[in-house]
Amino acid sequence: MKKEDQARSLLGISLSDRPTWKQFLICSSGFFFGYLINGICELWLVFYFCTRIRIFGLIYLQGFTTKQMVNPWKTYVKLSAVLMGSHGLTKGSLAYLNYPAQIMFKSTKVLPVMVMGAFIPGLRRKYPLHEYISAMLLVVGLILFTLADANTSPNFNVIGVVMIVGALVMDSFLGNLQEAIFTMNPETTQMEMLFCSTVVGLPFLLMPMILTGELFRAWSSCSEHPYVYGVLVFEAMATFVGQVSVLSLIALFGAATTAMVTTARKAVTLLLSYLIFTKPLTGQHGSGLLLIAMGIILKLVLESKPPNRIARPDSSSSTQANSHLKEVKRAEAEETGDREEDEEKRSLV
Repeated sequence: MKKEDQARSLLGISLSDRPTWKQFLICSSGFFFGYLINGICELWLVFYFCTRIRIFGLIYLQGFTTKQMVNPWKTYVKLSAVLMGSHGLTKGSLAYLNYPAQIMFKSTKVLPVMVMGAFIPGLRRKYPLHEYISAMLLVVGLILFTLADANTSPNFNVIGVVMIVGALVMDSFLGNLQEAIFTMNPETTQMEMLFCSTVVGLPFLLMPMILTGELFRAWSSCSEHPYVYGVLVFEAMATFVGQVSVLSLIALFGAATTAMVTTARKAVTLLLSYLIFTKPLTGQHGSGLLLIAMGIILKLVLESKPPNRIARPDSSSSTQANSHLKEVKRAEAEETGDREEDEEKRSLV
C-alpha cells in the first residue's frame, strides 16, 4: 500500500483508519459487484454513454463540485482521451475478433500495465521479480480456463489484432496515469477523477455514435422497450460503485495490483457461471484455476511478509555518524571557547 496523507473513503465508508486487508476487501467487493452488473447490461456503446450521463447525478449526490478540483482540466483531457480510446478499440475489435481471441489478448492486461509503470513521469515504478511471476501465472491460468470450453478456436484478424493491441497500450497508460495523478497530488479525490474524466470523455463518445447511427438505433429501441430505461438507471448505479472502487484501489494499492484484481474478476465471473448453470469442469479448467490460485497466493504471501531487517545496520551506522558529528562540533565549540578565554586574558594583561 502506498503512503498517502489524503484520507480515503469509499461511498461514505472510511478506508484510511482500517487495516490494509480490509481496505483491499472493501474496494475489491465494490469493484466485483459493479462490474458484474456492468458486464451484463452494457451491450452497446450508447449504454456506456447513457451510464456516463447518469453518473453525473450520482456524483452530485455525493456533494462534489468543480470548486473542489485540485488538478487542471488539461490533466483530465489526456486521461479521458486514453480512457475513451481504450473503450472504443476494445468494443470495435469485436467486429474482427471472436470472443476467445479477444480474451487471450485482454487477459494479458496486467503485464503491459506493470511494464509501462517504469516510464510514466512522476511514477517510475519498478516491480520485484515475484510480481511478474505472479502476473504471468494469473494470465496463463485465465487463458487456459477461458479457452477450455470455447466452441471455436481463436480467430486472429489483422485489423482486430491491431485494435486490441492498441486497446492494451491504452490500458497500460490509463491505470498508471491515474496512479501518477494520485501520487503527485494526494489531495485528488476519486470523485474528482471520475467527474472530470466523464465530462471530458463524453464528446469523445458522442461523435462516433452519431457517425455510426448507433445513437438513433438505440433511441428507437428504448422507445419500443421502456423497461430499458430502468436497466440503464440500475446499471449506472452499479457502474458508479465499480468505478469509484477501482479508483480507490489505484489510489491505495497502485495500478498493477488493480490490474490483477480486474483480471481475477474475469476468472471469478466465469467460475460463477459454471456453478450457477452447472456446466461440467474439465482438467483444463482445473489447471487454469490452479495457476490463478498460485499467482494470487504468491503475491499475497510475499507482500504480507515483514520487511527485511537488513536496513537496521544502516540506521545504526547513521546514528553513530550523527553522534560522532555531535562530538566533533562539541570539541570545536570547546576549542573556540578556550581561544576566546586566552584572548580575554591577553587583553587583560
